[in-house]
Amino acid sequence: MLDRLARWTYTHRWKTLIIWVVALFGSLFLSSAVKGPYEKNFSLPGAESQKALDLLKSHFQSRAGGTVDVVFETDRGVNDPAVKAAVSSLFGDIRALPGVDEIVSPYEKNGARQLGRGGKIAFSEVHFKAQAPDVPKDVVDKLIARGDALKESGIKIEYAGDVIMFAIQQQPGGAEAVGLIAAILILFFTFGSLLAMGLPLLSAIFGIAIGLSLVLISANFISVPQFAPQIAAMIGIGVGIDYALFMVTRYRQGLHDGMEPEDAIVLAMTTSGRAIVFAGVVVVISLLGILLMGFQFIQGLAVGGAAAVFVTMLASITLLPAMLGFVGRNIDKFHVPAFLHRKTPEGGGFWYRWSNFIQRRPWTAAIAGLIALLVLALPLFHMRLGSADAGNDPETLTTRRAYDLLSKGFGPGFNGPLILAAPVSSAADIQALDRLATTLDTTPGVAAATPVFASPSGGAAIITVYPKTSPQDAQTSELVKRLRRDVIPSAMQGTGVKVYVGGLTAVFVDFATKIAQRLPVLIIVVIGLSFLLLMAVFRSILVPVKAALMNLLSIGAAYGVIVAVFQYGWGRSIVGVGKTGPIESWIPMMMFTILFGLSMDYEIFLLSRVREAYVETGDNAASVADGVAQTGRVITAAAAIMIVVFLTFVIGFDIRQVKEIGLGLAVAVFVDVTFVRMVLVPATMELLGNANWWLPKWLDRAIPKLSIEQSTPRELERV
Repeated sequence: MLDRLARWTYTHRWKTLIIWVVALFGSLFLSSAVKGPYEKNFSLPGAESQKALDLLKSHFQSRAGGTVDVVFETDRGVNDPAVKAAVSSLFGDIRALPGVDEIVSPYEKNGARQLGRGGKIAFSEVHFKAQAPDVPKDVVDKLIARGDALKESGIKIEYAGDVIMFAIQQQPGGAEAVGLIAAILILFFTFGSLLAMGLPLLSAIFGIAIGLSLVLISANFISVPQFAPQIAAMIGIGVGIDYALFMVTRYRQGLHDGMEPEDAIVLAMTTSGRAIVFAGVVVVISLLGILLMGFQFIQGLAVGGAAAVFVTMLASITLLPAMLGFVGRNIDKFHVPAFLHRKTPEGGGFWYRWSNFIQRRPWTAAIAGLIALLVLALPLFHMRLGSADAGNDPETLTTRRAYDLLSKGFGPGFNGPLILAAPVSSAADIQALDRLATTLDTTPGVAAATPVFASPSGGAAIITVYPKTSPQDAQTSELVKRLRRDVIPSAMQGTGVKVYVGGLTAVFVDFATKIAQRLPVLIIVVIGLSFLLLMAVFRSILVPVKAALMNLLSIGAAYGVIVAVFQYGWGRSIVGVGKTGPIESWIPMMMFTILFGLSMDYEIFLLSRVREAYVETGDNAASVADGVAQTGRVITAAAAIMIVVFLTFVIGFDIRQVKEIGLGLAVAVFVDVTFVRMVLVPATMELLGNANWWLPKWLDRAIPKLSIEQSTPRELERV
């Protein structure tokens, strides 16, 4: 089938190009005309923190929207008449901004707890009607500008809260451009030719643009988070360049072997093209596995990422062959002789010698590679999921400076208050909550608890609890669990009042719990489906088992490194991390789905060349050496592109979460292409010998045959 598709796209290359151009502009038009809204609200159906938020939305609308904490400090004292007049005037200006619902001032009775010890630091709470992601950035900019005007009068003023956090995250970055430039340079060094370099980029651009358009259109039907296009683009760039890289490399090898352009395209399609199809299917399966987590707000991320990969895969096996048809034998035109690399001669080349070196010492190499991965993965077993607070932000951000002021004036727990919400129906219920508030004031780990505040309708009431420890501290997470498990049930026993512990800190505790519960299901299903696909492709049991185990090892090593850097603090200054803290709850899930798919890409491309040589020669050792020799350079180039792109997220962004996933992805790809693909794979395949390709006869008959390689030497010769 793929050989017929190759010949059709070569013969009808103008038609193929026109189809893709029409698809590109058509999708761009549709996405601009009928794109759906992003899902901006985070929700955890069934979680206690979500029930608390639902009560706030129903009965305390001013407390259910986004908030800004305006934190100020002055040596004259916040009760100085001139300071009080200036700050009160500021609050009046802020109250007039669009969307502001309420301001709780430290100068009011219900804001008395907002005056810090020593009287030099205070804060006000600005409550918006809309959720934080929906507050317009220009409103946030006006709020900050009016507050900054006070700095001239000797009042230090900073800003915190979820509204500020979302506004900061919307700041444009520039790291992606650096990554793209690096990718171009690596491609040029790999091919040594401008034309050969440009084709992977062109194919990836078509695929990514159409894929992103599908993401925007799908927002009409499913929940698509605001960061879905960036994640989908990152994945699409990676796999798009990778796939095209392998296709163009195989095409050039065919030309260098004396084939006609059409036959070289057919060879590339029936070998690398097949590998691309199966690798793409594995990545799509891995990304769609996110749906198993049951989080509605990231459904669009799974579908969007899968769509971007699927479209780039289609571009690699249709548009790219057509473009190769236009280029023909000019693929090496406009080249730099020093960089132009021809096919590795049989029995020579660095990668061939490297494989032979590993295969001569398979036990030593396998044990050394395994030990290295296990050492890197060791910190994984102490991973603590949660959410880093603003204390981890760089000091250049106002959120970090506000955090430090609140910690100085009130204690670190004031940066993440807990909101205890309860439905009430009588005065007796309010009295029961009053007793709970008194109990909370003397509960270990609690710095302060506010009096009960009833809703205007009288149908609900809240208590605000300030922990003694910071939001990201493990003791704060334990406090949330202890309140739910012991303190509240004991205090409310026999009252019939149900109290829910909410607030942003509680939300992240619940999110981490749900992630930990569901992640094993995701891992088992994705690995199981990938195992069945690889078994059908390579006609082997050991090959897919080994692939799954090694991919898990490389992902585990990446987990271990991010724990060591961000949780333990080893080398944190190198990546620009100020303080240690927990690993963001969503990062292990995202890293697994992305990395498992990308790792399988490299596994399939390498093993497809090994399998192809084995079918032709029947010599396992020589086939492994040949496979490593023929793919070593291109896999290294593909991985280098990925690593550079991912590292730009580490050095180009101030946000800790972005640094975490960027470093994790870069480490995983580096580990996969070094320890795994170039050490463990040739070593273990040498040790297993012909058992690599063992498949029971009954199973061989039971599963469909999905071969990547040409099935016989004669078939190879006919091409």
